[in-house]
Amino acid sequence: MTSPVQATPDPQPGLLARLSAEALGSMFVVVAAVGVGIFSNPGGAPLPVALATGLAVTVAMLAFGYVSGGHFNPVITLGNLIAGRIRAVAAVAYVAAQIIGSVVGAALIYFVVTTVPVLTDARAAFDVVAPGFGEHASAQTQMAGVLLVEVLGSALVVAVFLGATAGRRALPAMAPFAVGLAMAILLQLGQVLGNLPFNPARATAQAFFSSPWAIEGLWLFWVAPLMGAALAGLAFRGFQGLSHSTVAEAEDLTGGSDGVNDSFDANDEPLEETEVKEAPAKSDEDVSRRVPAAPVNDDARDFFDGKKGK
Repeated sequence: MTSPVQATPDPQPGLLARLSAEALGSMFVVVAAVGVGIFSNPGGAPLPVALATGLAVTVAMLAFGYVSGGHFNPVITLGNLIAGRIRAVAAVAYVAAQIIGSVVGAALIYFVVTTVPVLTDARAAFDVVAPGFGEHASAQTQMAGVLLVEVLGSALVVAVFLGATAGRRALPAMAPFAVGLAMAILLQLGQVLGNLPFNPARATAQAFFSSPWAIEGLWLFWVAPLMGAALAGLAFRGFQGLSHSTVAEAEDLTGGSDGVNDSFDANDEPLEETEVKEAPAKSDEDVSRRVPAAPVNDDARDFFDGKKGK
């Protein structure tokens, strides 16, 4: 019996639909993060921005994740690419859509700022939320510290996303909450150090409407988070190799029930799409012969396979 993610006979969303979902989700995240940041104090009181951004990520994944996989961040897309869960052409298109959506979101907030009489300089208002280091960081954090935190934070975000959406034992419905909470927690640190977003698309959108110094330092907020994403993707790929010790785990890693992300990346992976379609043909008797009975694991598996309570 198929899982809820695979139960529908409808065809997988096309690339245009997936890119639209990525752009819309990215726009929503930036509107929440930048809007709350400008009208609060992100350096002195990081909780509002961190919480708003984390909740926005969760809501966007819940609303649009079934279409695109719910990346909304170039670091997550790169992590999925290195982990072998999306093709290069689709990954590049995802990043482009994320940047476009983020810039549109920032432009909407910029327009709102221009209508607020007490904010006489819209670019100065965006400077408050723009990521920076040295004299442009609220804590005067130097470049080395910002680079290290961006690498570490981005790697952790990607690791949470990949771990929460991979394997038969993963709970796809909980992945948005895991990723959103991880982002909110990390932003508590990032906001204090220098408005670190752990999201190059968001950093680009904010810098575009800020003073020239934000554009000049933007390279760091692409290089560092992509480095962290690459490390997390390579680590996850290594875990995949180790997990091939059993037949059941090997089938999970080919895309059988990876949840939020892999079922949609199957459009770009013909082999994975074939395997997903063939998986339901296996009988419960075959599964029981291959996997030893374990009451706790079987109950959980039955629940997500739609057999619980029947």
